[in-house]
Amino acid sequence: MAARLVSWHPGRVERVEIQISFDPGLRLFLSPAHRGGFVQAKVDGVSTLGHVVESLGVPLTEVGELQVGGHSTDTSHIPAEGEEIAVAAVAKPQTFDGPLRFLLDIHLGTLARRLRLLGIDTAYENPDIGDAALAALSAAEHRVMLSRDRGLLRRRELFAGAFVYSHRPDEQLDDVLSRFAPPLAPWTRCTTCNGVLRQAAKEQLRDELPDGTERTYDTFAQCVDCGQTYWRGAHSERLSAIVDQAVRRFGHQA
Repeated sequence: MAARLVSWHPGRVERVEIQISFDPGLRLFLSPAHRGGFVQAKVDGVSTLGHVVESLGVPLTEVGELQVGGHSTDTSHIPAEGEEIAVAAVAKPQTFDGPLRFLLDIHLGTLARRLRLLGIDTAYENPDIGDAALAALSAAEHRVMLSRDRGLLRRRELFAGAFVYSHRPDEQLDDVLSRFAPPLAPWTRCTTCNGVLRQAAKEQLRDELPDGTERTYDTFAQCVDCGQTYWRGAHSERLSAIVDQAVRRFGHQA
């Protein structure tokens, strides 16, 4: 059989047409024209599926299983003419090898304090150190980067990342706890610096306590890193409500 001749033009890319369906949980990332979740796209035939998905606005940190024609594939797949591709949301709970640790950007300070309140190892950089430094820190310390910044989550240096979907701290906390199911150890971390708390005797803290505190309270803890002292004071009822709700709904204790 004679070989079929194929013309090739230097610098010319043959575009291919594909169909992509997105999980409902990912559709908020798509442009308004594609919010229905189905995209008919013409691609260059050389870009990876991961690149195509990101170019449509969806961070790969939020993507779970990828299928082509009903068969699993990965982000390195090169889409071909006529392929039907399905993009699922990341499966929950999302797990990692080794201890689960987080890194939050400058806009998530309240979430950082609440995660620390629950005893979850949470780094938070304030003032802002910039995207490049955050990505490098995530990689160096094997921390999951939490952010609402899709550009930051696209950085290849990241150890791992996750988009924070809500602006509301209560919903942000629920989102992180349901997605990662971290073990909870309330009242064991410093909400100021993330250091570990240890029990402290009242007598050792007498010179550091505000007037009246020594007479009113008997149980104290102190951060081993920054020295911040804690006791169940005026704000304890509000903080206890946060802890109780988290333990009740996501109570995987450390």
